[in-house]
Order: sequence, then structure tokens, then C-alpha cells
Amino acid sequence: MDDGFADIPTTTLADLLGRGQVLDYGVRPLWGPVPRIAGPAYPVRCPPGDNLMLHAAIHRAPAGAVVVAESGDVDYALAGGNVCATAQRRGIAGFVLDGVIRDLSEVREARFPVFARGVIPIPGTKAAVTPLGEPARCGGVTVHAGDIVVADEEGVVVVPGPDAAQVLVDARARLAKEEAQTLDEWAEAHRAKVDAALEAGGFRG
Repeated sequence: MDDGFADIPTTTLADLLGRGQVLDYGVRPLWGPVPRIAGPAYPVRCPPGDNLMLHAAIHRAPAGAVVVAESGDVDYALAGGNVCATAQRRGIAGFVLDGVIRDLSEVREARFPVFARGVIPIPGTKAAVTPLGEPARCGGVTVHAGDIVVADEEGVVVVPGPDAAQVLVDARARLAKEEAQTLDEWAEAHRAKVDAALEAGGFRG
């Protein structure tokens, strides 16, 4: 269910989409080497100190989805080992969380991909109900249901759903061009580009 993005590097997508679709560096893999993930977003919003809707999402998100959670704080864990294990058992591709988890050793041992802000041992409460599948803000990016989330050791990129087909075409074309170019050819073109920029800025030397 990755819609063809499983082998597209986040660096390539970031070059095409720009800073606005790249989560900030604080949302990162919590263990490594972490598997890269790619799949349609299943967004969730959790208010401060509460994780109910993330826990609800693991029973409702379709297999292959990436659960993306907006969190109100980093003081309470959104998920732990059993939640991650259940999500993994249901075929969820991974979690991308603007918050923290606990039971990291269990998650690492299970090799369930989690991109988040860190770890804390205290769990949140389960009381606040918010809609599932509505846009969520994660790492500075608004994520909609059906957007394609691609995450690897370089970071997390969100491909807007309506643009996904064209972005995939452009990404494959870019990768093919890079593969066909030798390092000498790249270095020559790079030097020319840098020198032109220096000259335009008035640099002499």
C-alpha cells in the first residue's frame, strides 16, 4: 500500500517537495537501523496528556497505513510495547508521532518502526475523544488522510495525496538521471554552478 514509494529516498522527495513537506528533525527514528516505511497516512490528534485516539487508531487503521499522530506534549507517552505490537500484528507500517513513547526495548526487539521525539516512562490518560482521519499537525507539517508518508534514517517526508502520482514520476526520473551521471560529470556541473553563483555574488578568487 505504499503506492510505489517504497524505494524512493526521502532526500529525493525533499528535493522535489521542499522544506514545507519535511517534518522537523526532532521527529526521528527511535532505534536503528530502522526500516524505511512508506504508506498512506492515517492521521490522529491527541490532546496534551492523553493517548486514547492513538490507541483507537491501531484497531481501525488499514494494513499498510502509517499512523501519524499530533500530540499536545512530550510529557506523557502516546504508546508502549503492547500498542506497537498490536499495530505491527495488524499490518500497520509504522508510527510517526509528534510526541513520545515508552517500552523502547520492546519496540526495538519487535523491529516496529517508530519515528517520534523520544522516550518517557509515564503513559498518558485515555479520556479525550477526537475525530479519526482528520488532518493532524506533525513535525510542523499538516498531514491529511491519504497523503503518502515516507520515512527513513534521513527523516520524514509527506507527499500530498493529490500530487502523489506526479511526484512519483518526477522522483523516478530524477533518480534515473542521477544514476546515469558519473561522479566526474556531477563534479564538473557542480563546479560550474558554484562558480556562477560566486561570480553573481561578486566573488573574485
